[in-house]
Amino acid sequence: MGEHLVEKLISSKNGVFIENERREVTILFADIRSFTTITERMEAEEVVSMLNQFFGTMVDIIFRNNGILDKFVGDELMAVFGLIPSENSAPYDAIKAATAMQDATEELMKTRTKQDKETFEVGIGINTGSTIVGNVGSENRMDYTVIGDTVNVAARLEQIAKGGEIIIGEETYDQTQGRFHIQKKGKLRVKNKTEPVMCYEVLR
Repeated sequence: MGEHLVEKLISSKNGVFIENERREVTILFADIRSFTTITERMEAEEVVSMLNQFFGTMVDIIFRNNGILDKFVGDELMAVFGLIPSENSAPYDAIKAATAMQDATEELMKTRTKQDKETFEVGIGINTGSTIVGNVGSENRMDYTVIGDTVNVAARLEQIAKGGEIIIGEETYDQTQGRFHIQKKGKLRVKNKTEPVMCYEVLR
């Protein structure tokens, strides 16, 4: 975790790391495309090394843009923006991080190509909205995490994104108009949503 979150944890009250609350935040999911197919051609040690190299680069970018890492799930990561004070809005920080992540991935792949190693692309989904932020789990193991429909939609947008793409939800778009080159992608059917979701693509 970044140093800002560490300071917040240290100063927390009543033995609770961070109070459970409803907050508007921006969620970012990033996932390696065709991961299973790629790793079938690799030794286990090579897979772990590749993931560590990739995640190390991505997490540094997230921290630099005022985000916190929520979790790793296989070849996917989830980050949260808006929990740490910033001069910018959370949607702005998230998109700025996403573009830097895609740029860094391209540079990393150039290096891996020169080394004759497997390469890959990354899809990123971003969504902004109300969530429940808090400590979830049991007495033996508590995770500080973010839950709610906003998170679920962010995950679906990431699944829609092709390699190299950044797909954002409508609220994220509304709060960042004029600050990035963004084009409307249209309304898409998203799993577990009765109404289509309007989404946009961030162009780099």
